[in-house]
Amino acid sequence: MSFADSTDAACTKCKFFDNHAAKAHGDEGLCRFNPPVTQPSAEAHGLWPVVSSTDWCGHFSKDAMTTGMAN
Repeated sequence: MSFADSTDAACTKCKFFDNHAAKAHGDEGLCRFNPPVTQPSAEAHGLWPVVSSTDWCGHFSKDAMTTGMAN
């Protein structure tokens, strides 16, 4: 069984998860692991990927875990 298959793997447990509480919609948050994704227009702001708190990615590791829920 891979680490990602375990119950420990979840974006909400990652130190790079930003739950952006002021704008939260359900269990969504922003992944701050990589820089924002650029947009086609030069005037548009970059966007951080929106993820579910139960999602996980290939970057997830025990080193990236927080103690308790990420803020």
